[in-house]
Amino acid sequence: MALHFLVDDLSAGEEIALTGAEAHHAAVVRRVRVGEEVTVGDGRGTWLTGDVQEVSPQRVVVRVVDRRIVAPASPRLVLVQALAKGDRDELAIQAATELGVDEIVPWQAARSVSRWTGDKTAKGVARWSTIVREAAKQAHRAWVPPVADPVTTAQIAARRAARVLVLEPTASAALSHVGVDAEDSRDLVLVVGPEGGIAPEELATLAAAGAELVRLGDTVLRTSTAGPAALAVLNARLGRW
Repeated sequence: MALHFLVDDLSAGEEIALTGAEAHHAAVVRRVRVGEEVTVGDGRGTWLTGDVQEVSPQRVVVRVVDRRIVAPASPRLVLVQALAKGDRDELAIQAATELGVDEIVPWQAARSVSRWTGDKTAKGVARWSTIVREAAKQAHRAWVPPVADPVTTAQIAARRAARVLVLEPTASAALSHVGVDAEDSRDLVLVVGPEGGIAPEELATLAAAGAELVRLGDTVLRTSTAGPAALAVLNARLGRW
């Protein structure tokens, strides 16, 4: 499979130049060669296929052979991921990106051990965005999921135009049995709690706002695996897999 790279600006033209860190990665890390076929995207649906014409650590030139636009997914799959200790939340968003999530929303849940306050908020969003960008490149995705600013439980509950599915091990309904319709354009929002689970008062707030509580089987998954597992189920139910 051709290597894939991301460039912010893909203006119409016969050639595209990779520069900066992307050129260094292509030339030094991935060791692309003149004549090799690669794909280049802007993370917003533009998808180019081309042949490498020039290679250096500072500049890699690609001659465009084919240019197309990939439509965004509908319905969008949104992952609301609670902040978690260690790298468990980062593992979750990396896998979720590979599995096709369309937006990632950090959640400062009541039981989140990790806390983003002050300068840590901007740094946290930036780090998650970097992880998502690299995962999207690895997965050859035409769309790079945006990472939103952290939200509160009340802000999740306010997503009235979306269908909110809260992953809760004690729920009576299994996600695999919940009806989903590929023709329903509403966002499908998956809410994943932290290591200690979602607090009862948070579950009550979300349920009162119309969220549906669903479970994944009879076992309890880690916060790093619950979201990706749920995305796999929805991909199959929506006919994307």
